[in-house]
Amino acid sequence: MEIEILGFGVVREIFQNDFVYANLPEQPTLLNVRSWIEEKYPAVKRLGSYMIAVNKEYVRDDQIKIFASDEIAIIPPVSGG
Repeated sequence: MEIEILGFGVVREIFQNDFVYANLPEQPTLLNVRSWIEEKYPAVKRLGSYMIAVNKEYVRDDQIKIFASDEIAIIPPVSGG
């Protein structure tokens, strides 16, 4: 199954685009998405932490099932002063 993954902030720079497409097994979970991102773009893993949003809601449970119609976004750590 092909899904679109949006990148924000520094993740967009890592992707060298606003989004990337991932080919994942049928009925993938968030863990499959996280594994694909970290394998394809190791710099994302080196951020130390990042959040994944599914359909504009932050999710932490790696067992969440992903569907082709879902909006997946990678949100890097945010700092401010």
